[in-house]
Amino acid sequence: MAYKGKFRPKNTSKYMGDPTKIQYRSLWERKCMIKFDENPSILRWASEEMAIPYLSPVDKKRHRYYPDFLVELKNKQGEIETLMIEVKPLKQTVAPKKPKRVTQRFINEAKTFSVNLAKWDAARAVCEKRGWEFRILTEKEIHGKS
Repeated sequence: MAYKGKFRPKNTSKYMGDPTKIQYRSLWERKCMIKFDENPSILRWASEEMAIPYLSPVDKKRHRYYPDFLVELKNKQGEIETLMIEVKPLKQTVAPKKPKRVTQRFINEAKTFSVNLAKWDAARAVCEKRGWEFRILTEKEIHGKS
């Protein structure tokens, strides 16, 4: 999914940040942006507007993680909820299976997965402190596939 571009919301007042600088890095992110912009239950949303520090298990250095979305919505009970959302392919949300012969591809996938876990742990800690929920959306949730 190498599709990138600039998103122009119809409902600019719902966007938390500068609505002229919204970038999507995949068609899945773009689809989420359209849903957030058009859904009346979504009160406000932002894309990569929040930095979360985390320690990388690969290089042992501190980095900043920018979750894909922050969304405020009114749930079915009429309560306002805040969700932090990361969009990822399903295959990147599970540990790669170790092959019989360790390849560079496996090493790269394992590093990516371990860094993702560190990012998501940091995001969950931020959400827990603020009473938010952290969710990872994959193609299954975005396209409604089971």
